[in-house]
Amino acid sequence: MANPLCLMMPVLPGTDPMNIAATLQEYQPKISEALTGIGTVHFARFTLLDRAQPNLLPKAGATGPSDTLIIGVITEYDGDFNSYIEDFVARLGVVFDALLQFVVGGKAVIPVADHVSAFEAFITANDAAQHLPNTGLYSAYTQTVQQILALS
Repeated sequence: MANPLCLMMPVLPGTDPMNIAATLQEYQPKISEALTGIGTVHFARFTLLDRAQPNLLPKAGATGPSDTLIIGVITEYDGDFNSYIEDFVARLGVVFDALLQFVVGGKAVIPVADHVSAFEAFITANDAAQHLPNTGLYSAYTQTVQQILALS
């Protein structure tokens, strides 16, 4: 059965959302390749939220500094949390290093490869899926990613 991760990382005040978008776009091929290689990720998405907006969506075309952004990393994965994060560090460490430069408290865990325990603690502290009332995940199936791929 899949486990949820709903990482919400507050962005440093004064950050331009276009810098975050450019970083994500630059690393998208590496992200896709790594997630496929990890082999335990059911779904994954990076999303930029704006807590100043009623629907949390950033204003279309907004550029310039903002003090209200959040980078969300939302995934469903097989296995235990620590192994999952260690896979992320091994395959996506450079991506998280690039994103964490924009995040409140992020510099303390860069590079993530040298701060695995601190990075795991950072994720746990900012994972909405691990904090009430946000516990629980519905899944329509119990197969792992590898079991599903074997059926394809």
